[in-house]
Amino acid sequence: MAGGGIKGGTEVGETDEFSYNPVKDKVHINEINATALHCLGIDHERFTLRHQGLDERLTGVESRKVIRKILA
Repeated sequence: MAGGGIKGGTEVGETDEFSYNPVKDKVHINEINATALHCLGIDHERFTLRHQGLDERLTGVESRKVIRKILA
């Protein structure tokens, strides 16, 4: 994620020695989606799409937060 309001060279979280399991500051993919939408000026909590008769969000039904640590 370069440019568009994202700090360059910023790391969030850590994994184990095999780079498989997160061990610190876990980030869910939906939080990355929320951050990308935020950078585009879209409120991820209000942005819904109709799919098979249901309103769905790109960030899922659980509450997700924008990753403020990586914003410029």
